[in-house]
Amino acid sequence: MSILLNHTIVRCSDKHAAAAFFARLLGHEVGAPAGPFVPVAVNADLTFDFDDRRGASAGHFGFLVDDDTFDAVLGRVRADPEVPFGSAPMSGWDRRTNSLGGGRGVYVGDPDGNSYELFTVVPPV
Repeated sequence: MSILLNHTIVRCSDKHAAAAFFARLLGHEVGAPAGPFVPVAVNADLTFDFDDRRGASAGHFGFLVDDDTFDAVLGRVRADPEVPFGSAPMSGWDRRTNSLGGGRGVYVGDPDGNSYELFTVVPPV
């Protein structure tokens, strides 16, 4: 069997608010609470479990997505002036996208300092 990431815990200040933000970003639904976690299924194999028991700890999560998903996410973040997004960490939240690796990419920030990166082509290292 190959190795497949099944779930990860996202530390946050408010698990319900953080899960709702992430679910809106992806156009997904928040799942029913599971123990101390509020889950959001990313796909059939991966769930993000939001946990506020130990406070927030900013992380970075990168997602390879297709063009339709990228366009949908970009449309949602552009429609909300309160959601910070930008082309690169060093560019700040410039509300632009990038073209690393010949595809399109964007970084989106959440209220706890997490950075969600979405890209259509794996960027060069």
